Amino acid sequence: MLKTLSIRNVVLIEKLDLTFDSGLCVLTGETGSGKSILLDALGLALGVRADSDLIKLGEKQSVVVAEFDIDARPGLDHLLNKQGIEFQKSLILRRVLSHDGPSRAFINDEPVSATFLREVGEMLVEVNGQMEAHGLLDPRNHGHFVDSFGCLEEEKKSVALNYRLWKEADNKLSKEISEYDKDLRDEEFLRHSVSELDELDPQIGEEELLARHRARMMHAEKLAQVVNEALENINNGTGVDGVLRSALQKLERVGDRADGLLDDGIRALERALIEAHEAVSELEKVGSKLEFTPVQLEQAEERLFAIRALARKHGTDVAGLSSLREELRDKLVYLDEWSSRLIALKSEVSRFREQYIKSAGLLTKARRNAGKSIDKAIKRELPPLKLGAAIFQTKFENLAESEWGENGVERLTFEVQTNPNTHQGPLHKIISGGELARLMLALKVVLAGTNTFPTIIFDEVDMGIGGATAAAVGDRLARLSEEYQVLVVTHSPQVAAKGGKHLRITKFGNGNGNRTLVDELGSEERTEEIARMLAGSEVTKAARAAANQLLAGSEVEKNLP
Repeated sequence: MLKTLSIRNVVLIEKLDLTFDSGLCVLTGETGSGKSILLDALGLALGVRADSDLIKLGEKQSVVVAEFDIDARPGLDHLLNKQGIEFQKSLILRRVLSHDGPSRAFINDEPVSATFLREVGEMLVEVNGQMEAHGLLDPRNHGHFVDSFGCLEEEKKSVALNYRLWKEADNKLSKEISEYDKDLRDEEFLRHSVSELDELDPQIGEEELLARHRARMMHAEKLAQVVNEALENINNGTGVDGVLRSALQKLERVGDRADGLLDDGIRALERALIEAHEAVSELEKVGSKLEFTPVQLEQAEERLFAIRALARKHGTDVAGLSSLREELRDKLVYLDEWSSRLIALKSEVSRFREQYIKSAGLLTKARRNAGKSIDKAIKRELPPLKLGAAIFQTKFENLAESEWGENGVERLTFEVQTNPNTHQGPLHKIISGGELARLMLALKVVLAGTNTFPTIIFDEVDMGIGGATAAAVGDRLARLSEEYQVLVVTHSPQVAAKGGKHLRITKFGNGNGNRTLVDELGSEERTEEIARMLAGSEVTKAARAAANQLLAGSEVEKNLP
Protein backbone atom coordinates (compact mmCIF):
# COMPACT_ATOMS: atom_id res chain seq x y z
CA MET A 1 0.00 0.00 0.00
CA LEU A 2 0.96 3.67 -0.29
CA LYS A 3 2.74 4.61 2.93
CA THR A 4 4.05 8.14 2.39
CA LEU A 5 3.91 10.81 -0.30
CA SER A 6 6.37 13.73 -0.36
CA ILE A 7 5.85 16.59 -2.80
CA ARG A 8 8.19 19.50 -3.48
CA ASN A 9 7.38 22.43 -5.77
CA VAL A 10 4.50 20.99 -7.79
CA VAL A 11 2.21 23.78 -9.09
CA LEU A 12 0.74 25.32 -5.90
CA ILE A 13 2.32 22.83 -3.50
CA GLU A 14 5.61 24.06 -2.10
CA LYS A 15 6.27 21.36 0.47
CA LEU A 16 3.99 18.53 1.50
CA ASP A 17 4.62 15.28 3.41
CA LEU A 18 1.68 12.91 3.83
CA THR A 19 1.34 9.54 5.52
CA PHE A 20 -1.33 7.00 4.63
CA ASP A 21 -2.84 4.00 6.38
CA SER A 22 -4.72 0.95 5.20
CA GLY A 23 -8.47 1.22 4.77
CA LEU A 24 -10.39 4.17 3.35
CA CYS A 25 -8.80 7.60 3.08
CA VAL A 26 -10.99 10.48 1.89
CA LEU A 27 -9.73 13.73 0.38
CA THR A 28 -12.07 16.70 0.45
CA GLY A 29 -11.88 20.37 -0.35
CA GLU A 30 -13.63 23.13 -2.22
CA THR A 31 -13.61 23.18 -5.99
CA GLY A 32 -10.30 24.58 -7.21
CA SER A 33 -8.49 23.87 -3.96
CA GLY A 34 -5.95 21.61 -5.63
CA LYS A 35 -7.24 18.05 -5.24
CA SER A 36 -6.29 17.30 -8.84
CA ILE A 37 -2.77 18.64 -8.19
CA LEU A 38 -2.34 16.04 -5.47
CA LEU A 39 -3.32 13.25 -7.85
CA ASP A 40 -1.11 14.72 -10.59
CA ALA A 41 1.82 14.67 -8.18
CA LEU A 42 1.18 11.04 -7.27
CA GLY A 43 0.87 10.27 -10.97
CA LEU A 44 4.39 11.65 -11.50
CA ALA A 45 5.79 9.21 -8.94
CA LEU A 46 3.91 6.40 -10.70
CA GLY A 47 5.48 7.22 -14.07
CA VAL A 48 2.69 9.22 -15.72
CA ARG A 49 3.97 11.41 -18.56
CA ALA A 50 5.69 14.46 -17.13
CA ASP A 51 4.92 18.08 -18.01
CA SER A 52 7.28 20.89 -17.01
CA ASP A 53 4.22 23.08 -16.41
CA LEU A 54 3.81 21.16 -13.14
CA ILE A 55 6.95 22.81 -11.75
CA LYS A 56 6.05 25.53 -9.28
CA LEU A 57 6.50 29.01 -10.70
CA GLY A 58 9.93 30.38 -9.91
CA GLU A 59 11.44 26.98 -9.01
CA LYS A 60 14.04 25.00 -10.99
CA GLN A 61 12.67 21.54 -10.35
CA SER A 62 9.88 19.47 -8.82
CA VAL A 63 10.39 16.28 -6.82
CA VAL A 64 7.80 13.69 -5.85
CA VAL A 65 8.57 10.63 -3.71
CA ALA A 66 6.07 7.85 -3.03
CA GLU A 67 6.92 5.06 -0.59
CA PHE A 68 5.06 1.74 -0.69
CA ASP A 69 4.91 -1.20 1.66
CA ILE A 70 4.58 -4.29 -0.50
CA ASP A 71 4.10 -8.00 0.09
CA ALA A 72 5.58 -10.72 -2.12
CA ARG A 73 4.07 -10.38 -5.59
CA PRO A 74 5.61 -12.65 -8.27
CA GLY A 75 4.97 -10.32 -11.20
CA LEU A 76 6.41 -7.26 -9.48
CA ASP A 77 9.29 -9.23 -7.95
CA HIS A 78 10.26 -10.58 -11.37
CA LEU A 79 10.07 -7.12 -12.95
CA LEU A 80 12.30 -5.53 -10.32
CA ASN A 81 14.79 -8.41 -10.15
CA LYS A 82 15.14 -8.34 -13.93
CA GLN A 83 16.14 -4.67 -13.61
CA GLY A 84 18.59 -5.51 -10.81
CA ILE A 85 16.67 -3.56 -8.15
CA GLU A 86 16.93 -4.99 -4.65
CA PHE A 87 14.16 -4.47 -2.11
CA GLN A 88 12.71 -5.98 1.04
CA LYS A 89 9.20 -4.79 1.91
CA SER A 90 9.66 -1.14 1.02
CA LEU A 91 9.67 0.38 -2.46
CA ILE A 92 10.46 4.08 -3.00
CA LEU A 93 9.50 5.68 -6.31
CA ARG A 94 11.01 9.09 -7.04
CA ARG A 95 10.48 11.46 -9.97
CA VAL A 96 12.40 14.68 -10.65
CA LEU A 97 11.19 17.31 -13.14
CA SER A 98 13.49 20.06 -14.45
CA HIS A 99 13.08 22.90 -16.91
CA ASP A 100 16.43 22.20 -18.56
CA GLY A 101 16.11 18.52 -19.43
CA PRO A 102 14.03 15.36 -19.42
CA SER A 103 12.58 14.05 -16.19
CA ARG A 104 14.56 11.57 -14.11
CA ALA A 105 13.14 8.51 -12.39
CA PHE A 106 14.44 6.36 -9.54
CA ILE A 107 13.32 3.23 -7.71
CA ASN A 108 15.04 2.64 -4.37
CA ASP A 109 17.61 5.22 -5.51
CA GLU A 110 18.42 3.20 -8.64
CA PRO A 111 17.98 5.26 -11.85
CA VAL A 112 15.34 3.82 -14.19
CA SER A 113 13.52 4.96 -17.30
CA ALA A 114 10.17 6.70 -17.01
CA THR A 115 8.66 3.81 -18.95
CA PHE A 116 9.91 1.29 -16.39
CA LEU A 117 8.70 3.50 -13.55
CA ARG A 118 5.25 3.48 -15.13
CA GLU A 119 5.33 -0.33 -15.47
CA VAL A 120 6.01 -0.63 -11.75
CA GLY A 121 3.49 2.08 -10.88
CA GLU A 122 0.78 0.31 -12.84
CA MET A 123 1.30 -2.75 -10.61
CA LEU A 124 0.97 -0.74 -7.40
CA VAL A 125 -1.88 1.72 -7.90
CA GLU A 126 -5.02 1.89 -10.00
CA VAL A 127 -6.27 5.44 -10.48
CA ASN A 128 -9.78 5.34 -11.88
CA GLY A 129 -10.19 8.07 -14.44
CA GLN A 130 -6.49 8.27 -15.37
CA MET A 131 -5.19 4.77 -16.12
CA GLU A 132 -8.10 3.65 -18.30
CA ALA A 133 -5.99 1.15 -20.23
CA HIS A 134 -5.30 -0.99 -17.17
CA GLY A 135 -7.08 -3.07 -14.59
CA LEU A 136 -10.79 -3.67 -15.07
CA LEU A 137 -11.02 -1.43 -18.12
CA ASP A 138 -8.55 -3.53 -20.08
CA PRO A 139 -10.50 -6.36 -21.82
CA ARG A 140 -7.35 -8.51 -21.76
CA ASN A 141 -7.70 -8.73 -17.96
CA HIS A 142 -11.36 -9.71 -17.80
CA GLY A 143 -10.74 -13.43 -18.18
CA HIS A 144 -8.28 -13.29 -15.28
CA PHE A 145 -10.86 -11.65 -13.04
CA VAL A 146 -13.49 -14.28 -13.91
CA ASP A 147 -11.02 -17.10 -13.25
CA SER A 148 -9.93 -15.59 -9.95
CA PHE A 149 -13.53 -15.00 -8.89
CA GLY A 150 -14.41 -18.62 -9.69
CA CYS A 151 -11.21 -20.02 -8.09
CA LEU A 152 -10.42 -21.83 -11.33
CA GLU A 153 -6.65 -22.16 -10.90
CA GLU A 154 -6.65 -25.97 -11.09
CA GLU A 155 -8.85 -26.01 -14.20
CA LYS A 156 -6.53 -23.47 -15.86
CA LYS A 157 -3.45 -25.55 -15.00
CA SER A 158 -5.06 -28.62 -16.55
CA VAL A 159 -5.90 -26.73 -19.74
CA ALA A 160 -2.40 -25.24 -19.98
CA LEU A 161 -0.74 -28.64 -19.46
CA ASN A 162 -2.91 -30.39 -22.04
CA TYR A 163 -2.35 -27.59 -24.53
CA ARG A 164 1.43 -27.92 -24.17
CA LEU A 165 1.25 -31.71 -24.57
CA TRP A 166 -0.91 -31.32 -27.66
CA LYS A 167 1.35 -28.74 -29.26
CA GLU A 168 4.52 -30.69 -28.44
CA ALA A 169 3.04 -33.77 -30.12
CA ASP A 170 1.85 -31.67 -33.07
CA ASN A 171 5.29 -30.08 -33.46
CA LYS A 172 6.88 -33.53 -33.34
CA LEU A 173 4.52 -34.68 -36.09
CA SER A 174 5.31 -31.63 -38.21
CA LYS A 175 9.04 -32.21 -37.72
CA GLU A 176 8.66 -35.86 -38.73
CA ILE A 177 6.74 -34.90 -41.86
CA SER A 178 9.34 -32.29 -42.77
CA GLU A 179 12.18 -34.76 -42.30
CA TYR A 180 10.31 -37.41 -44.26
CA ASP A 181 9.69 -35.01 -47.14
CA LYS A 182 13.38 -34.15 -47.23
CA ASP A 183 14.49 -37.78 -47.08
CA LEU A 184 11.87 -38.75 -49.64
CA ARG A 185 13.33 -36.23 -52.08
CA ASP A 186 16.73 -37.82 -51.46
CA GLU A 187 15.50 -41.42 -51.53
CA GLU A 188 17.01 -42.28 -54.94
CA PHE A 189 20.35 -40.82 -53.85
CA LEU A 190 20.15 -42.71 -50.53
CA ARG A 191 19.47 -46.05 -52.18
CA HIS A 192 22.22 -45.51 -54.78
CA SER A 193 24.68 -44.49 -52.06
CA VAL A 194 23.90 -47.54 -49.91
CA SER A 195 24.21 -49.80 -52.95
CA GLU A 196 27.53 -48.20 -53.85
CA LEU A 197 28.83 -48.61 -50.30
CA ASP A 198 27.61 -52.20 -50.12
CA GLU A 199 29.30 -53.02 -53.41
CA LEU A 200 32.59 -51.48 -52.36
CA ASP A 201 32.16 -52.71 -48.74
CA PRO A 202 34.91 -50.60 -47.14
CA GLN A 203 36.33 -52.09 -43.94
CA ILE A 204 37.57 -50.34 -40.83
CA GLY A 205 41.35 -49.86 -41.09
CA GLU A 206 41.41 -50.96 -44.75
CA GLU A 207 42.92 -47.73 -46.05
CA GLU A 208 46.04 -48.10 -43.88
CA LEU A 209 46.47 -51.76 -44.83
CA LEU A 210 46.07 -51.01 -48.55
CA ALA A 211 48.51 -48.11 -48.38
CA ARG A 212 51.12 -50.26 -46.70
CA HIS A 213 50.53 -53.17 -49.13
CA ARG A 214 50.75 -50.82 -52.12
CA ALA A 215 54.00 -49.30 -50.85
CA ARG A 216 55.45 -52.77 -50.35
CA MET A 217 54.52 -53.86 -53.86
CA MET A 218 55.95 -50.70 -55.34
CA HIS A 219 59.34 -51.51 -53.71
CA ALA A 220 59.10 -55.29 -54.04
CA GLU A 221 61.69 -55.68 -56.81
CA LYS A 222 64.36 -53.73 -54.95
CA LEU A 223 63.58 -55.51 -51.69
CA ALA A 224 63.70 -58.93 -53.36
CA GLN A 225 67.10 -58.14 -54.85
CA VAL A 226 68.53 -57.18 -51.45
CA VAL A 227 67.08 -60.30 -49.81
CA ASN A 228 68.53 -62.55 -52.52
CA GLU A 229 71.94 -60.91 -52.20
CA ALA A 230 71.83 -61.47 -48.44
CA LEU A 231 70.99 -65.12 -48.94
CA GLU A 232 73.82 -65.48 -51.44
CA ASN A 233 76.24 -63.97 -48.94
CA ILE A 234 75.07 -66.33 -46.25
CA ASN A 235 75.28 -69.37 -48.53
CA ASN A 236 78.47 -68.36 -50.40
CA GLY A 237 80.96 -71.25 -50.64
CA THR A 238 80.19 -73.75 -47.95
CA GLY A 239 77.90 -71.11 -46.47
CA VAL A 240 77.62 -69.74 -42.97
CA ASP A 241 76.00 -72.99 -41.90
CA GLY A 242 78.95 -75.06 -43.14
CA VAL A 243 81.52 -72.79 -41.53
CA LEU A 244 79.73 -72.77 -38.17
CA ARG A 245 79.11 -76.52 -38.26
CA SER A 246 82.79 -77.30 -39.13
CA ALA A 247 84.04 -75.10 -36.28
CA LEU A 248 81.60 -76.68 -33.87
CA GLN A 249 82.71 -80.21 -34.76
CA LYS A 250 86.38 -79.38 -34.24
CA LEU A 251 85.74 -77.92 -30.79
CA GLU A 252 83.50 -80.77 -29.74
CA ARG A 253 86.25 -83.33 -30.51
CA VAL A 254 88.65 -81.74 -28.01
CA GLY A 255 86.12 -80.34 -25.59
CA ASP A 256 86.40 -83.17 -23.07
CA ARG A 257 90.10 -82.44 -22.69
CA ALA A 258 89.71 -78.70 -22.12
CA ASP A 259 88.41 -79.03 -18.60
CA GLY A 260 85.26 -77.01 -19.52
CA LEU A 261 87.08 -74.05 -20.97
CA LEU A 262 85.40 -74.54 -24.38
CA ASP A 263 81.89 -75.15 -23.12
CA ASP A 264 80.67 -71.55 -23.44
CA GLY A 265 82.14 -71.22 -26.89
CA ILE A 266 80.53 -74.46 -28.04
CA ARG A 267 77.11 -73.36 -26.73
CA ALA A 268 77.49 -69.98 -28.46
CA LEU A 269 78.27 -71.71 -31.77
CA GLU A 270 75.24 -73.93 -31.34
CA ARG A 271 73.06 -70.86 -30.84
CA ALA A 272 74.64 -69.11 -33.80
CA LEU A 273 73.97 -72.15 -35.97
CA ILE A 274 70.31 -72.14 -34.94
CA GLU A 275 70.01 -68.34 -35.49
CA ALA A 276 71.64 -68.71 -38.91
CA HIS A 277 69.09 -71.34 -39.87
CA GLU A 278 66.26 -69.05 -38.68
CA ALA A 279 67.70 -66.06 -40.52
CA VAL A 280 67.84 -68.01 -43.77
CA SER A 281 64.31 -69.27 -43.21
CA GLU A 282 62.95 -65.74 -42.53
CA LEU A 283 64.70 -64.27 -45.54
CA GLU A 284 63.29 -67.04 -47.72
CA LYS A 285 59.80 -66.29 -46.39
CA VAL A 286 60.26 -62.59 -47.12
CA GLY A 287 61.41 -63.44 -50.55
CA SER A 288 58.23 -65.42 -51.19
CA LYS A 289 56.10 -62.51 -49.93
CA LEU A 290 57.79 -60.11 -52.31
CA GLU A 291 56.59 -62.03 -55.30
CA PHE A 292 53.95 -59.63 -56.74
CA THR A 293 52.59 -59.25 -60.20
CA PRO A 294 51.81 -55.86 -61.82
CA VAL A 295 48.15 -56.89 -61.80
CA GLN A 296 48.15 -57.19 -58.00
CA LEU A 297 49.67 -53.72 -57.64
CA GLU A 298 47.10 -52.30 -60.05
CA GLN A 299 44.26 -53.94 -58.10
CA ALA A 300 45.50 -52.54 -54.79
CA GLU A 301 45.86 -49.05 -56.24
CA GLU A 302 42.40 -49.17 -57.79
CA ARG A 303 40.87 -50.29 -54.48
CA LEU A 304 42.66 -47.58 -52.52
CA PHE A 305 41.72 -44.87 -55.02
CA ALA A 306 38.08 -46.09 -55.09
CA ILE A 307 37.47 -45.93 -51.33
CA ARG A 308 39.21 -42.55 -51.08
CA ALA A 309 37.10 -41.16 -53.94
CA LEU A 310 33.92 -42.44 -52.25
CA ALA A 311 34.93 -40.79 -48.98
CA ARG A 312 35.50 -37.45 -50.76
CA LYS A 313 32.12 -37.79 -52.48
CA HIS A 314 30.34 -38.02 -49.12
CA GLY A 315 32.48 -35.41 -47.39
CA THR A 316 34.06 -37.78 -44.91
CA ASP A 317 37.25 -39.74 -44.42
CA VAL A 318 37.67 -43.41 -45.35
CA ALA A 319 37.33 -44.41 -41.70
CA GLY A 320 33.86 -42.80 -41.62
CA LEU A 321 32.45 -44.75 -44.56
CA SER A 322 31.29 -47.67 -42.42
CA SER A 323 29.30 -45.43 -40.02
CA LEU A 324 27.98 -43.45 -43.01
CA ARG A 325 26.62 -46.65 -44.53
CA GLU A 326 24.77 -47.46 -41.27
CA GLU A 327 23.37 -43.93 -41.11
CA LEU A 328 22.08 -44.09 -44.69
CA ARG A 329 20.62 -47.54 -44.06
CA ASP A 330 18.79 -46.14 -40.99
CA LYS A 331 17.28 -43.41 -43.15
CA LEU A 332 16.03 -45.99 -45.62
CA VAL A 333 14.55 -48.01 -42.76
CA TYR A 334 12.95 -44.77 -41.52
CA LEU A 335 11.40 -44.23 -44.94
CA ASP A 336 10.16 -47.80 -45.11
CA GLU A 337 8.62 -47.63 -41.61
CA TRP A 338 7.33 -44.04 -41.83
CA SER A 339 3.71 -44.90 -42.58
CA SER A 340 3.27 -46.86 -39.36
CA ARG A 341 5.09 -44.17 -37.36
CA LEU A 342 2.92 -41.46 -38.93
CA ILE A 343 -0.21 -43.29 -37.84
CA ALA A 344 1.12 -43.52 -34.28
CA LEU A 345 2.08 -39.82 -34.19
CA LYS A 346 -1.28 -38.72 -35.60
CA SER A 347 -3.01 -40.85 -33.00
CA GLU A 348 -0.96 -39.21 -30.25
CA VAL A 349 -1.76 -35.71 -31.53
CA SER A 350 -5.45 -36.59 -31.72
CA ARG A 351 -5.41 -38.02 -28.20
CA PHE A 352 -3.78 -34.92 -26.70
CA ARG A 353 -6.10 -32.65 -28.68
CA GLU A 354 -9.13 -34.45 -27.29
CA GLN A 355 -7.69 -34.17 -23.77
CA TYR A 356 -7.23 -30.44 -24.32
CA ILE A 357 -10.75 -29.97 -25.67
CA LYS A 358 -12.19 -31.90 -22.72
CA SER A 359 -10.28 -29.88 -20.11
CA ALA A 360 -11.05 -26.63 -21.96
CA GLY A 361 -14.73 -27.58 -21.97
CA LEU A 362 -14.69 -28.04 -18.19
CA LEU A 363 -12.97 -24.66 -17.83
CA THR A 364 -15.54 -23.01 -20.11
CA LYS A 365 -18.40 -24.47 -18.07
CA ALA A 366 -16.84 -23.27 -14.82
CA ARG A 367 -16.18 -19.84 -16.35
CA ARG A 368 -19.80 -19.53 -17.47
CA ASN A 369 -20.98 -20.31 -13.96
CA ALA A 370 -18.54 -17.76 -12.52
CA GLY A 371 -19.61 -15.20 -15.15
CA LYS A 372 -23.28 -15.68 -14.30
CA SER A 373 -22.52 -15.20 -10.61
CA ILE A 374 -20.61 -12.00 -11.37
CA ASP A 375 -23.46 -10.70 -13.56
CA LYS A 376 -26.03 -11.40 -10.83
CA ALA A 377 -23.88 -9.78 -8.15
CA ILE A 378 -23.28 -6.68 -10.29
CA LYS A 379 -27.01 -6.47 -11.02
CA ARG A 380 -27.69 -6.26 -7.29
CA GLU A 381 -25.08 -3.53 -6.84
CA LEU A 382 -26.21 -1.22 -9.66
CA PRO A 383 -29.63 0.16 -8.51
CA PRO A 384 -28.33 1.71 -5.26
CA LEU A 385 -25.59 3.39 -7.32
CA LYS A 386 -28.20 5.05 -9.57
CA LEU A 387 -27.34 2.66 -12.41
CA GLY A 388 -30.51 0.58 -12.28
CA ALA A 389 -31.10 0.86 -16.03
CA ALA A 390 -27.67 -0.55 -16.86
CA ILE A 391 -27.23 -4.19 -17.86
CA PHE A 392 -23.88 -5.79 -17.14
CA GLN A 393 -22.84 -9.00 -18.91
CA THR A 394 -19.82 -11.26 -19.02
CA LYS A 395 -19.55 -12.01 -22.72
CA PHE A 396 -18.05 -15.23 -24.09
CA GLU A 397 -16.58 -15.27 -27.58
CA ASN A 398 -15.62 -18.66 -29.00
CA LEU A 399 -12.19 -18.57 -30.61
CA ALA A 400 -11.13 -20.20 -33.87
CA GLU A 401 -8.95 -23.26 -33.31
CA SER A 402 -5.93 -21.32 -34.54
CA GLU A 403 -6.45 -18.95 -31.56
CA TRP A 404 -6.78 -21.66 -28.91
CA GLY A 405 -4.10 -21.55 -26.29
CA GLU A 406 -3.07 -22.29 -22.73
CA ASN A 407 -5.85 -19.96 -21.54
CA GLY A 408 -8.65 -21.90 -23.20
CA VAL A 409 -10.92 -21.68 -26.23
CA GLU A 410 -12.85 -18.46 -25.55
CA ARG A 411 -12.29 -14.77 -24.97
CA LEU A 412 -14.06 -13.18 -21.99
CA THR A 413 -14.98 -9.50 -21.82
CA PHE A 414 -17.14 -7.36 -19.57
CA GLU A 415 -19.78 -5.40 -21.48
CA VAL A 416 -22.52 -3.01 -20.41
CA GLN A 417 -25.71 -1.54 -21.81
CA THR A 418 -26.59 1.70 -20.03
CA ASN A 419 -30.18 2.01 -21.27
CA PRO A 420 -32.64 -0.23 -23.19
CA ASN A 421 -32.32 1.94 -26.32
CA THR A 422 -28.50 1.89 -26.38
CA HIS A 423 -25.98 -0.59 -27.67
CA GLN A 424 -24.09 -3.03 -25.51
CA GLY A 425 -20.34 -2.69 -25.64
CA PRO A 426 -17.03 -2.58 -23.75
CA LEU A 427 -17.03 -0.65 -20.49
CA HIS A 428 -14.69 2.17 -21.45
CA LYS A 429 -16.47 2.79 -24.78
CA ILE A 430 -20.03 2.86 -23.50
CA ILE A 431 -19.98 4.97 -20.34
CA SER A 432 -17.70 7.60 -18.86
CA GLY A 433 -17.33 10.05 -16.02
CA GLY A 434 -19.23 9.43 -12.80
CA GLU A 435 -21.25 6.52 -14.23
CA LEU A 436 -18.08 4.69 -15.19
CA ALA A 437 -16.50 5.35 -11.80
CA ARG A 438 -19.57 3.97 -9.99
CA LEU A 439 -19.70 0.91 -12.23
CA MET A 440 -16.01 0.33 -11.58
CA LEU A 441 -16.74 0.59 -7.87
CA ALA A 442 -19.50 -2.01 -8.15
CA LEU A 443 -17.19 -4.32 -10.09
CA LYS A 444 -14.39 -3.94 -7.59
CA VAL A 445 -16.69 -4.69 -4.68
CA VAL A 446 -17.98 -7.85 -6.38
CA LEU A 447 -14.51 -8.93 -7.47
CA ALA A 448 -12.84 -8.11 -4.15
CA GLY A 449 -9.97 -10.53 -3.71
CA THR A 450 -9.22 -10.80 -7.43
CA ASN A 451 -7.87 -7.30 -8.00
CA THR A 452 -4.11 -7.09 -8.59
CA PHE A 453 -3.68 -3.53 -7.26
CA PRO A 454 -2.95 -3.06 -3.55
CA THR A 455 -4.02 0.60 -3.75
CA ILE A 456 -7.09 1.93 -5.57
CA ILE A 457 -7.86 5.61 -6.09
CA PHE A 458 -11.26 6.97 -7.09
CA ASP A 459 -11.38 10.51 -8.41
CA GLU A 460 -14.84 11.98 -7.72
CA VAL A 461 -16.69 8.67 -7.94
CA ASP A 462 -19.72 10.52 -6.49
CA MET A 463 -19.91 13.03 -9.33
CA GLY A 464 -23.50 14.16 -9.96
CA ILE A 465 -25.11 12.14 -7.16
CA GLY A 466 -26.20 12.74 -3.61
CA GLY A 467 -28.41 11.45 -0.84
CA ALA A 468 -29.04 7.69 -0.81
CA THR A 469 -26.92 7.12 -3.91
CA ALA A 470 -23.93 8.85 -2.36
CA ALA A 471 -24.46 6.83 0.81
CA ALA A 472 -24.49 3.65 -1.29
CA VAL A 473 -21.19 4.71 -2.90
CA GLY A 474 -19.73 5.33 0.56
CA ASP A 475 -20.88 1.93 1.79
CA ARG A 476 -19.22 0.18 -1.13
CA LEU A 477 -16.01 2.14 -0.76
CA ALA A 478 -15.90 1.12 2.88
CA ARG A 479 -16.48 -2.53 1.96
CA LEU A 480 -13.76 -2.36 -0.67
CA SER A 481 -11.33 -0.84 1.82
CA GLU A 482 -11.56 -4.04 3.87
CA GLU A 483 -9.54 -5.73 1.08
CA TYR A 484 -7.47 -2.85 -0.29
CA GLN A 485 -6.13 0.56 0.53
CA VAL A 486 -8.68 2.98 -1.00
CA LEU A 487 -8.16 6.70 -1.59
CA VAL A 488 -11.14 8.71 -2.78
CA VAL A 489 -11.46 12.35 -3.83
CA THR A 490 -15.01 13.30 -2.94
CA HIS A 491 -17.50 16.16 -2.71
CA SER A 492 -20.04 13.98 -0.93
CA PRO A 493 -20.43 14.23 2.86
CA GLN A 494 -21.96 10.73 2.90
CA VAL A 495 -18.78 9.34 1.34
CA ALA A 496 -16.47 11.48 3.44
CA ALA A 497 -18.09 10.19 6.63
CA LYS A 498 -17.04 6.61 5.76
CA GLY A 499 -13.32 7.38 5.77
CA GLY A 500 -10.92 6.05 8.36
CA LYS A 501 -8.56 8.90 7.49
CA HIS A 502 -9.65 12.35 6.30
CA LEU A 503 -7.40 14.80 4.44
CA ARG A 504 -8.64 18.32 3.70
CA ILE A 505 -7.15 20.23 0.80
CA THR A 506 -7.30 24.04 0.92
CA LYS A 507 -5.92 26.86 -1.16
CA PHE A 508 -5.01 30.25 0.20
CA GLY A 509 -3.30 33.31 -1.17
CA ASN A 510 -0.72 35.72 0.23
CA GLY A 511 1.72 38.26 -1.12
CA ASN A 512 3.73 35.48 -2.77
CA GLY A 513 0.75 33.98 -4.63
CA ASN A 514 -1.53 31.01 -4.02
CA ARG A 515 -0.55 27.88 -2.13
CA THR A 516 -2.21 24.49 -1.57
CA LEU A 517 -2.16 22.90 1.85
CA VAL A 518 -3.25 19.45 2.99
CA ASP A 519 -4.28 18.81 6.60
CA GLU A 520 -5.17 15.56 8.33
CA LEU A 521 -8.37 16.25 10.24
CA GLY A 522 -9.08 15.30 13.81
CA SER A 523 -12.53 14.47 15.14
CA GLU A 524 -13.83 18.04 15.61
CA GLU A 525 -12.22 19.32 12.41
CA ARG A 526 -13.74 16.44 10.52
CA THR A 527 -17.21 17.26 11.83
CA GLU A 528 -16.75 20.85 10.72
CA GLU A 529 -15.55 19.82 7.23
CA ILE A 530 -18.48 17.45 6.66
CA ALA A 531 -20.86 20.12 7.94
CA ARG A 532 -19.35 22.53 5.40
CA MET A 533 -19.90 19.94 2.67
CA LEU A 534 -23.54 19.65 3.76
CA ALA A 535 -24.33 23.33 4.23
CA GLY A 536 -21.96 25.20 1.96
CA SER A 537 -20.12 28.36 2.97
CA GLU A 538 -22.21 29.03 6.12
CA VAL A 539 -22.06 26.13 8.56
CA THR A 540 -25.17 25.86 10.73
CA LYS A 541 -25.97 23.92 13.89
CA ALA A 542 -28.25 21.70 11.83
CA ALA A 543 -25.39 20.96 9.45
CA ARG A 544 -23.10 20.05 12.37
CA ALA A 545 -25.80 17.81 13.82
CA ALA A 546 -26.24 16.11 10.46
CA ALA A 547 -22.47 15.71 10.16
CA ASN A 548 -22.28 14.12 13.61
CA GLN A 549 -25.14 11.81 12.64
CA LEU A 550 -23.32 10.70 9.48
CA LEU A 551 -20.10 10.09 11.37
CA ALA A 552 -21.89 8.25 14.16
CA GLY A 553 -23.66 6.05 11.62
CA SER A 554 -20.37 5.21 10.00
CA GLU A 555 -18.83 4.28 13.36
CA VAL A 556 -21.79 2.03 14.15
CA GLU A 557 -21.39 0.27 10.80
CA LYS A 558 -17.66 -0.25 11.40
CA ASN A 559 -18.38 -1.90 14.75
CA LEU A 560 -21.02 -4.27 13.41
CA PRO A 561 -19.93 -7.94 13.51
